[in-house]
Amino acid sequence: MTDKSELTISRLIAAPPSTVWAAWSIPANLEKWWIPAPIECQVVTLDLRPGGGFVTRMRDEGATDFQPHVDGCFLEAIPEQRIVFTTVMTEGWQPTDPWLAITAILTFEAKDGGTLYSARVLHKTPEDSAKHKEMGFYEGWGTAIGQLANLVER
Repeated sequence: MTDKSELTISRLIAAPPSTVWAAWSIPANLEKWWIPAPIECQVVTLDLRPGGGFVTRMRDEGATDFQPHVDGCFLEAIPEQRIVFTTVMTEGWQPTDPWLAITAILTFEAKDGGTLYSARVLHKTPEDSAKHKEMGFYEGWGTAIGQLANLVER
């Protein structure tokens, strides 16, 4: 693993880790921010435990059907602290061959009366990382984190 195969993004959110965790751990909350609007998110599976499934679907504005978004597996889930998921396995540690193999490490750090929410996204190769960046990683993940902040900073 090299720095060239990793993308990172962080934001200080004016809400405690418990509130940010609730936005992540409750499917109805996750659907409100996980995918940049106006795309709609559907949480199919959110089993926050090692080996638990993580499946979301997305639907473009005006479309009738949901399309695949994330089909993954949680590797770690420490309430109010850390979530790690991967797309190289699905529920129950089943290997898969995703179109983009990632492992995401999400941290919730209490800071300055809020939460420093950070995402480290690891890729198989520097080329995959560059592809993800070119696809709009910072814009997409940044927009989603902004939506998360808007949801919990009320």
